[in-house]
Amino acid sequence: MNAPPAALLDQRYQVGPVLARGGMSTVYRGTDIRLDRPVAIKVMDPRLAADPVFRTRFEREARAAARIDHPAVVDVHDQGEHAGPDGQTLFLVMELVEGGTLRDVLRARGALGVPAAFAVMDQVLAGLAGAHRLGLVHRDVKPENVLVSRAGEVKVADFGLVTAAAQAGMSHAGMIMGTVAYLSPEQVATGQADARSDVYAAGVLLYELLTGAPPYTGDSAISVAYRHVNSDVPAPSQIAGEVPPELDAFVQRATRRDPAARPLDAAAMLAELRRLAIRLEVPRVPPPVPPPRPIEEQDTVPATPRRLPAGSVPVPRAAGPGGTRTMPRPPVDEVHPAVAAHGPGPYQQARRRSRRVFAVWIAIVLVLATVVGLTAWWLGVGRWTAMPTVVGLEQTTAQQLLSDADLVARFTQAPDNGVAAGTVAASEQPPDARLLRGSVVELTVSVGRPTVPPIAPGTAAGAAEDAVRAAGLNPVRSSDATSTARRSPPAR
Repeated sequence: MNAPPAALLDQRYQVGPVLARGGMSTVYRGTDIRLDRPVAIKVMDPRLAADPVFRTRFEREARAAARIDHPAVVDVHDQGEHAGPDGQTLFLVMELVEGGTLRDVLRARGALGVPAAFAVMDQVLAGLAGAHRLGLVHRDVKPENVLVSRAGEVKVADFGLVTAAAQAGMSHAGMIMGTVAYLSPEQVATGQADARSDVYAAGVLLYELLTGAPPYTGDSAISVAYRHVNSDVPAPSQIAGEVPPELDAFVQRATRRDPAARPLDAAAMLAELRRLAIRLEVPRVPPPVPPPRPIEEQDTVPATPRRLPAGSVPVPRAAGPGGTRTMPRPPVDEVHPAVAAHGPGPYQQARRRSRRVFAVWIAIVLVLATVVGLTAWWLGVGRWTAMPTVVGLEQTTAQQLLSDADLVARFTQAPDNGVAAGTVAASEQPPDARLLRGSVVELTVSVGRPTVPPIAPGTAAGAAEDAVRAAGLNPVRSSDATSTARRSPPAR
């Protein structure tokens, strides 16, 4: 079944089926009937075309983009206006790249791995470097604006369109123009951009090629913009374990929040990338190509083009969720509360989980180290203690010293001629003796001088001696004392 007749722009370009849709335009497959060659025709949103300032800027940026002569940049052939029944239409005629976008590749494959990511970024940075040498800034580097042919050619598209919109006042005071997932902090905060802003976006793009997703996601575009201003892009290896530390550092250097800390431009970033590829011995592989399926299926566009009134041009649809858009610029000093309100993105959640697991393991290691240390101490010197000097001290003082030394005191009482009552007269263990903690130590406490018990007259000698001995005295019979005195020499 033949396709219905399509619109003819400028009496030269025949408009065919839709190839892609974006926030500011829709791209159609077309034919340059004058040269009989296939082309891609980008038709701008009618709201932009109605702005006379934008039309002037659009023409200027189109002429500037046409100056870029680089194999990694989509050629711009022509630009013009078309007056149709629906109003004025602005269009751009470009080189047709048979294939798809880098977004199609990511949807089909997810993370590309280090070699394929290097292969893609080498050509992307080469194309951006060609533009930067001419003083041109892209401002909207993202997978949707990187085309990949079936032969593996990588080309950057859409130079200057966001610049034209921003300079024409589509980005009013307090508004941001761009794709938030790849916006540099300075674009969010002030709307200003230079070559280093493209370097930042290229760094975010490389992060996505390595991990399969951009570093920041959120429930709203504003929450993502906040993170660009207030958070450092994390290391790709946090998500993709095969990324070496040197590549982590390269991505994080390209995405520094301070523009002065980034490579000066795409040429400087490309030189670093190539030196890194040599140092890491990254194998050379061809860039991955889009999946071999109908483009209409990729963009959810019917295979049969819709019939158009003669002389009319299709009207682009609204931007998709990842398209270039205008949105309010967040106050920089309100960034952190907004992030808290929207909650952390998937990466922040994964990072917090990782930190919690790390903290648990640290706690386990510390506990085990403490147990091992205490066990070694106990088996070594920890279970031994020294006997304090207690003889001559009051009972309460001696008991406290033994308790401090982890020893248990057991007291017995006895009279003593030379030690005051309540004072320790003797100890089972000598001072500084090495004892096991918890050992029982026997102490003798003096009850004072012994007292001679009363003995009634007529008490048997044996009973009297027993009573004396019970009082702690040594009984001596008087006859023994007399005989002892007789044997002693007289005093002279």
